[in-house]
Amino acid sequence: MLNLTTQIGTLTLKNPIMPASGTFSEDLAQVFDLDVLGAHVTKTITREKRSGNPTPRVCEVRGSMLNSIGIPSKGVEAFIADVIPFYAKYDAPLIVSISAGSVDEFASLCEEISVPGVAAIEVNISCPNIEEDGKAFAMRPSTTEAVIRKLRNATDLPLWAKLTPNTGETTEVAKAAEEAGADALVVSNTLLAMAIDINTKRPKLGNLMGGLSGPAFKPIALRMAYQCAKSVDIPVIGCGGISTVEDVVEYLIAGASAVQVGTATFIEPQIMVKMLQGLESYLQSQGLSSLKQLIGSVDDEEASDGLVFMEAAP
Repeated sequence: MLNLTTQIGTLTLKNPIMPASGTFSEDLAQVFDLDVLGAHVTKTITREKRSGNPTPRVCEVRGSMLNSIGIPSKGVEAFIADVIPFYAKYDAPLIVSISAGSVDEFASLCEEISVPGVAAIEVNISCPNIEEDGKAFAMRPSTTEAVIRKLRNATDLPLWAKLTPNTGETTEVAKAAEEAGADALVVSNTLLAMAIDINTKRPKLGNLMGGLSGPAFKPIALRMAYQCAKSVDIPVIGCGGISTVEDVVEYLIAGASAVQVGTATFIEPQIMVKMLQGLESYLQSQGLSSLKQLIGSVDDEEASDGLVFMEAAP
């Protein structure tokens, strides 16, 4: 009998697989039973209505995808009225992703969304901070600490801080989020990237740049998840480039307690169900009876401390 449960703070998930914010909607209920998932993570919402970025918003690149959606939102009132009731019929906990442009706006939205039916709040601190010249909150430990501490005072619900790869201070930001009161880290959001059409000489995205996701991004996000899991005592949720069950297993071995699946769902809507089945088969093949035996089992004892930089082969 396999035990696939995993603990994310005070929440016990029946399995470690859930969608990444922005890649999941109620329409998938027509494709598979949503209750097979460990949790449901909604598309990021803002307090006010937003139309999002100019088109085109998505383009394919080799092995991955760029997107510059811009967080279109119907606003918090519509979300509370329409979306939360939809998920109330499922047992899987509902995780609501939120975004705002300032610390005070974040706190106000967090307080407003702390309603029955919401199990945890995922804080998208990878979004631009208008008080810091548009730099994402999670780019710096100081701004990370400021926003998470403010949110911690605004709600009693668990807080999951979604980090950004666009920083050179990954572990420092992770520690700042933990110290400020985050209950878990989601590692990570997309990597800022760009593509140009060589025929028109124009950027392929209407907003010039966007977030890189998909398989090409996985090694970066996996490295970040490993570093964060080694640096903090709160759970890490791996996110980035997960498209196969092998990817899921890698993140778990690296120290993630759960994973979020994003771009792969666009390609194959039932991929999370298949990953769950594949994870069960893997555990059985390894003679493991519990997911906990896999989490953080990476054999890194002989590795040197810190990052190892290798010269490129001539």
